[in-house]
Formats: sequence, structure tokens, C-alpha cells
Amino acid sequence: MISLTYVSSATAFLKPDELLALLNTARANNVALGLTGMLLYKDGNFMQVLEGEEAPLRQLYRKIEKDRRHSGLIKLLDHPIETRQFPSWSMAFTNLDDVTPASVPGYSEFLNLSLTEPSFQQNPSRAQKLLITFRNRL
Repeated sequence: MISLTYVSSATAFLKPDELLALLNTARANNVALGLTGMLLYKDGNFMQVLEGEEAPLRQLYRKIEKDRRHSGLIKLLDHPIETRQFPSWSMAFTNLDDVTPASVPGYSEFLNLSLTEPSFQQNPSRAQKLLITFRNRL
């Protein structure tokens, strides 16, 4: 199995109903492909982690790369894993626009950064910490 984490920018800000539609599509696709993961959205930016068998995950990532709803795709992490961090979620979702830093003790610095901030590229473990923080909140 592998885990792949990327960030990207939406080509247009998404309304709550558009985010829900995107989430429902992601969940259906991930169940069909045996993938799990988490999707974060903040200020028009996405961060997503996908986990699962390599072939279907790579197939989905190629589709994501061509998706015109976002641009500036940056792969942060792509590595083998023995166990999933999000084993029971076809796709968890958090809209960080609705989260205040005070509600996440010890992790407020993440919520003050854009998801496409260079610090995530320079230190991808920060992205993992952010995702795990929200996994533990859900």
C-alpha cells in the first residue's frame, strides 16, 4: 500500500453545496477503488491524503491531476505504508474555513497558513500533523 498527500488550489471558491457534492463523489470513487483518506479545504485550497493499493491510487491521482476544478497541484508525500492512517474512512472531510484556531489546541499555527504554503512543501511532516489533527477530531 501507499500513502500520497498533495495540495492544490481551487480554480474558484467552492460553496458549501459544491463541497458536499465533491465529497460525495470522492467517497463513492474511493469505496469503488478500495481507497481511504482525508480531504481538507481552506480559503480555496485543498490538502488531500489518499491511501490504498498502488495501482488504483495512481489511477485516481492521474484523474485528479487532470481535474479542471483545481490547479497548482503539488505532491507533498508519496511513500509505502504498512497500515492506513484513515482505515475506516472512504474520505473524511473538514472545511477549515469553519474551524477557529482556538478549537484546535496546540495546532493553531496550521490554521493560520494557506494549505499551499511553502512550509508544507519544505517540511511535509507538517502536512501529516495537520491531517492527523483533524483525523483525531472527527
